[in-house]
Amino acid sequence: MKILLLTQYFPPETGAPQNRLYNLALQLKQRCEKVVVLTGLPNYPSYRIFEGYKGKWYKQEMNNGLEINRSYIFVSQRKSIFFRLLNYFSFVLSSLLTGIFKAGKVDLIICESPPLFLGLTAVFLKKLKRAKLLFNVSDLWPESVEKLGIIQNRMLINLSIKLEEWIYKHSDKISGQTQGIVENIKTRFPGKPIFWLKNGVDFNKLKMRLTGKNWREENGFKSDNLLFYFGGLMGYAQGLDCIIKAASLLKAYPDIQFVMIGEGPEKDRLIHLKKELGVENVTFYPGVPASEIADIIFSIDVGIIPLKKIDLFQGAIPSKIFEILGLEKPIILGIEGEAKSIFVDKGKAGVSFEPENAEELAEKILFFRKQKEAISKMGFNGASFVKTHFDQQIIADEFWKFINA
Repeated sequence: MKILLLTQYFPPETGAPQNRLYNLALQLKQRCEKVVVLTGLPNYPSYRIFEGYKGKWYKQEMNNGLEINRSYIFVSQRKSIFFRLLNYFSFVLSSLLTGIFKAGKVDLIICESPPLFLGLTAVFLKKLKRAKLLFNVSDLWPESVEKLGIIQNRMLINLSIKLEEWIYKHSDKISGQTQGIVENIKTRFPGKPIFWLKNGVDFNKLKMRLTGKNWREENGFKSDNLLFYFGGLMGYAQGLDCIIKAASLLKAYPDIQFVMIGEGPEKDRLIHLKKELGVENVTFYPGVPASEIADIIFSIDVGIIPLKKIDLFQGAIPSKIFEILGLEKPIILGIEGEAKSIFVDKGKAGVSFEPENAEELAEKILFFRKQKEAISKMGFNGASFVKTHFDQQIIADEFWKFINA
C-alpha cells in the first residue's frame, strides 16, 4: 500500500501537530510499501519561510525513508481573517497541483484537519487518483474557531459547516484525536467508520533523546528551585495569562520559578503582562526543536498544561501531556472534561485547577511545594499509566488494522 499524508504542518517546523504527524508517518512507513508526505514550505510558528526554502515553489526531500513534497504557501504575520484565509487557500491550491503532478499513484490519502479547507484538496485528489480517503480530525472546525472568536462572520461559518459535512460524506473513513471528537462525529455521521487515533508515547525514542545535559544548571537555576514548565504554542486557546498571574501571586516564594518555552501569537503580550505585573519569577525562552525537549522536561519538576475555559475544550487532550508524563514528571492540568478524567482522576498523574483561575493554580503550585514527595509519586504514576494505555506502537498497530479493515 502507498499512502499520501496531506498536512499543512510538518517538521522542521516545531509544535505538537508537527511532532505527532512525523511520528505517525514513521509508524506507517514501518507497515506499508511507501509513505509520501505532501506539506507546505516550513514557516510555523514564525510565519516566515525558513532558510533554505525561501523563493521556492516546490521542493522534494527525503527524511528517514519518507518522501516529502513541499509546495508553495503564502505566509504573513498580519493576523486578520483575510490573511489567514490566504494562507490556508494558497496551500489548498498548491498542494492540489503538487499532488496531481508529483505524488504519483496512491492507494490511501490521510488528510490532517485543521485546517478544514485542506479537505478540498483531499477529496479532489481522491477522485483523480481513485484512492481511499481517511480524514483525520485533531480539532473540530469550524466549531473551535467560532467559539474562540477567531472567525465571527456568520456567512463564513455557515459555509464552513457545509464544507465540513461535504468532506465527511466524501471520506471513506474518519479518525479523531480525542474521544470527544470521535463522539461528536459519530453522532452526526452514524454510518461512517471512525477510529480514536489518540496521542501516545514511544518510550524508546523518548529516552534516547536524553543527552545527559543539565538544562537546569546551564540556564542558571538552582538545584533547590522548583521549576514549573509550560512548553508549546503560546496561542489564544492556551489561556496562558493564568500562569503569569499565578506567578505574581507567588512572588514571596523565590524558590518557585516558571519556565515558558515556545512561540506564538500571544507571546509578546504575555511578556508585556509579565512586565506590567512586575513578575521576576517567569523566564521566557524561544521554541526549540523536538530533539531538545526531553532534556528540558527531565530538568523541570512539574508541567503546567492550561486551556481557556470554554465547553469546546471539554474533550481536548493536548499532546504535550504525553512527553511530560513519559519522563516521569507530574502535571498541573487546567482543562476540564476528558483530559482530567483520564490523567488526573484515573491516572493519578497530577492535579487539576479550574481553567483560567490563577488563584487556584497558585494553590496547586503551593501543594507541590509543601508536599514534594508528591512530585516523584505522581510522576511515577503518570509514566506507568501512559505506558499501559498510550503506547505509540500499540496505537499504530490498532490504527493499521482500522485502515485495512
